[in-house]
Amino acid sequence: MLAAAVAAAASASVALLPTQAQAAGSIHLYKVYYDSPGSDTRSNSSLNAEYVQIKNSTSRAVQIKGYTLRDKTGYIYTFPSYRVSAGKTVKVHTGRGSQSAGHVYWGRGAYVWNNDKDTATLRTPSGAFRDSCSYNSTRYDYKMC
Repeated sequence: MLAAAVAAAASASVALLPTQAQAAGSIHLYKVYYDSPGSDTRSNSSLNAEYVQIKNSTSRAVQIKGYTLRDKTGYIYTFPSYRVSAGKTVKVHTGRGSQSAGHVYWGRGAYVWNNDKDTATLRTPSGAFRDSCSYNSTRYDYKMC
């Protein structure tokens, strides 16, 4: 009976385990908000409601200058000098804006993330794979990675 209880507890906790990148503590994709609210008017506010959120799950600030974020089509955003504090996130907005705490801007006049399916990929300045997050749904507007 004890073995069954231990096995049940172990299998229940598996669903709660973080991804490999999160378990090791890293910079990783956290959320892709791929379908901004309302009509796709290409207004700057609509473009900025489309974003990818990246999280620092380490215990120290991390400089992400030179990291890249890309979609399946090949649109690439290269991070300027930016430090993500320990446990904090940064949103990469599609439109234009001024860099501030927790926000950077791609500066595009058109949407990046498809409203039905796409893959966000994060790479280090040397091009090494860091993380990816895929979605395949028109039922939701965002994906938690």
